[in-house]
Amino acid sequence: MIILVGGEKGGSGKSCLAQNLAVYLATDCRLSVMLVDCDPQRTSASWIQARNEQPELTKIHCVQMFGKIRDDLLSLNNHYEAVVIDCGGQDTVALRAALSVTHFALLPLRPKRRDLQTVPHMEDLLSNGMMFNPKLDAAFVLTQCPSLPNQVSRILDAKEVCQSWGLRVLEGITFQRNIYDDSEESGCSVLELEPEGKAARELRQIYNQLLRQENHRAIEITYAHSAAQLEREQHALSGSQAASFRH
Repeated sequence: MIILVGGEKGGSGKSCLAQNLAVYLATDCRLSVMLVDCDPQRTSASWIQARNEQPELTKIHCVQMFGKIRDDLLSLNNHYEAVVIDCGGQDTVALRAALSVTHFALLPLRPKRRDLQTVPHMEDLLSNGMMFNPKLDAAFVLTQCPSLPNQVSRILDAKEVCQSWGLRVLEGITFQRNIYDDSEESGCSVLELEPEGKAARELRQIYNQLLRQENHRAIEITYAHSAAQLEREQHALSGSQAASFRH
C-alpha cells in the first residue's frame, strides 16, 4: 500500500506523522517499509541519517524523490509492503503525482485560520486526484492542538470546517507535546521513546483510523505480502483438493 502524508500548509507536522507512521508499520505491524522524502528541506532524510547511527533501532529504508514520481512509487509498491510519502507543505508536481497512485492520504492541519484556509484548495486537489485514482481514501487530521479545556471549541470548529467540504476527518488528534520534537531530533519515534505514553496512543489511534483497521495486528494481516501469499496458497490448495475429490 502507498500512504501519502501531505498538504498545502507547512508547519502542521507532516514529516513527524510520516516518520512515526513508518516506524509504526515497521515495528508494530511488522511490514517492510520504504519512506519517500519529497520535501526539499530533507526533514525525513535527515531523520533517517540520525536514525541509522543507532543500530538498535529498526532499520527503515528512505529515498528522496521529486517531480513526476508516479511510476517510481508504483515500482516501490511492488517491492515493499508499505510506502510512506512525506510531501512538503505546498502544491507540487510530486504531491499531485502521489495523489494519482496513493491508497491513503493523511492531511494534517492545525486548528488555525491560516491552515483551514487551505481546505478548499486541498478538496480541489483531492477531487482531481480521484479522477485518476477513484480508490483514493483521504482524511484530514488535526495536529498540535492546544490542551487547555477552553480550547476544545476551537478543535471542534476546525473539524466542522473540514467536514463542511464533504471531507473525512479523523476522530483522533495530536496535542502540543515536546516529545514530538525530542524524538525527531534523536532520530527515533514517539513510539520508541515512550511506547505507552500519551503521544504514542494518539498516533496509534490516528494510524488505525486512517487505515480503517482495529489495531496493528489487523493491519499486518491485511497488508503483509507474506499473509497474502499464504492466503493465495491456501485457496489454491483448497481448489486442488476439490478437483481431486471430483475425479
